[in-house]
Amino acid sequence: MTTTANQRPADALRTGDGPRHVAPSAGAKKIGGLAGWVDDRTGAAKPVGYLMKKVFPDHWSFMLGEIAMYSMIICLITGAFLTFWFIPSAGHTIYDGSYVPLRGVQMSEAYASTLHISFDIKGGLIIRQIHHWAALMFIVALTVHMFRVFFTGAFRKPRELNWVIGSVLALLAIIEGFAGYSLPDDLLSGTGIRAMAGFVQTAPVIGSYLVYGIFGGPFPGEMIIPCLYSAHVLLIPAILIGLFTAHIALVALQKHTQFPGPGRTNDNVVGYPVMPVYAAKAGGFFFIVFGVIALMAALVQINPIWGYGPYDPSPVTAGSQPDWYMGFADGALRLLPGWLEFSFLGFTLSLNIALGALVLLPLVYTVLGVYPFVERWVTGDDREHHLLDRPRNAPVRTGIGMAGITAYTVFMFAAGNDIMAIKLGMSINDITWFFRIALFVAPPIVFWVTKRVCLSLQRRDRDTVLHGRESGTIIRTPDGRFFERHEAGLPEDQWILVQHEAVAPLELEPEVDEHGVARPAARKDRMRARLSRFYFQDAVNPVTPAELAAAHHHGHETEAIEGSQAAGEIESAETAGRH
Repeated sequence: MTTTANQRPADALRTGDGPRHVAPSAGAKKIGGLAGWVDDRTGAAKPVGYLMKKVFPDHWSFMLGEIAMYSMIICLITGAFLTFWFIPSAGHTIYDGSYVPLRGVQMSEAYASTLHISFDIKGGLIIRQIHHWAALMFIVALTVHMFRVFFTGAFRKPRELNWVIGSVLALLAIIEGFAGYSLPDDLLSGTGIRAMAGFVQTAPVIGSYLVYGIFGGPFPGEMIIPCLYSAHVLLIPAILIGLFTAHIALVALQKHTQFPGPGRTNDNVVGYPVMPVYAAKAGGFFFIVFGVIALMAALVQINPIWGYGPYDPSPVTAGSQPDWYMGFADGALRLLPGWLEFSFLGFTLSLNIALGALVLLPLVYTVLGVYPFVERWVTGDDREHHLLDRPRNAPVRTGIGMAGITAYTVFMFAAGNDIMAIKLGMSINDITWFFRIALFVAPPIVFWVTKRVCLSLQRRDRDTVLHGRESGTIIRTPDGRFFERHEAGLPEDQWILVQHEAVAPLELEPEVDEHGVARPAARKDRMRARLSRFYFQDAVNPVTPAELAAAHHHGHETEAIEGSQAAGEIESAETAGRH
């Protein structure tokens, strides 16, 4: 393990010895010559050398972002394979492929080409399934990676821009997923496109014009499949790759965050360099991710379009569900009340659909994107942070995150209220009202419980540092008093419990200046002070060296004194501690 500081291996040389120069091999000379040729024309040696020497910390949670990146690469590779045979056209054809139940059925060329890939192209079905599973894994890994960044405070200065990039990436990944599973034009994906057309129509005033522009006329038209195909394979992937490149470049340019520990500060990075350690680990980890996704694709069926049949607007597709990452939007639609649809100035405003379908998705990721700036303003913390927070040491932030996850979970389960009603034999109206009430009741409860748990864990950390850990050994003094021996933890373990900084609410400045004139920003300052109290009024600050010395001097050392010591010595120590 190394740090960013250069270390000379002086212990490997004897006094007076000089470094031993080994002549490069013929292969190394050729590689060096090629590298020199490329560097003469591109000047890439310096940035590549900087990147190869870059030190990254070693922690399992940092692999979550790598899983997202590798899953995206797998999607690109398998997607390129699928484009060789997929026909992005809504034109009609008669199927005559090898899947007998659908022979002679009229369908779109997009659906027929997907069947052809699945049944007539060698390896086509498993590539389709790898592509679909990799897409799901990409969004899952990206979401969990954002959880790690949020709960550990990795979005703080100087990484706010990277957090905004990540929020945009997550939003684009959802749109890319929707465009992808809509392309086969089967009954399930066609139902999703039909729902999308209805959602767009609810946009106030311009909804119908947007639908005509997207579909090239009334639904379904023949433009939507080619448009989705262009967006899915060209436009959105190009933006995703560009944002990913910018994200990785910022990580390389800035010091990588690291979890607190002995020897780790805001001024260094403790870990391993890219070459040769991380390059080898990254290569191996990529093939592990690829292998797991391929195993899932081989053993677990996903999106069997031949079972749904080609899209036809006439069948009723009750029970159809979107992929999990679109479930919360579907759940919001089911929870919104019908009275939100009304007429205004001759226009029908269907807010009972528009709020859940058009507003919720961008609103969620806008709130995510601006959160670092809001927290920075509330806390007044304008310093650079390269050490991560333990979630317990930021109880309000952790509570806000858990409340958001709870609201998302309520929305997602609400998307299955019809299935629940059928399987459980319950009223769908009762289930819908249960989720409506839970949406407003559950997040505050989860916030409060999470915050209290974090504060309790902080108090336990203080008690552990001040008094040590219970050993279970009872000591009796000569005067008949009993003590339990407490064992002090290792210094490196104690350091982690006390390394975070003390916090306090911001003080409210006077509303008038020295001349009695009201300050223009007084109202904004009052709001900031209230939010600061919300964040820090219950703060449990870490043990200071003075508190630790006072605790040890106050007689707590008697817990480790053997029973043979005189009671008078114990009493004198306690008396001295009180003074």
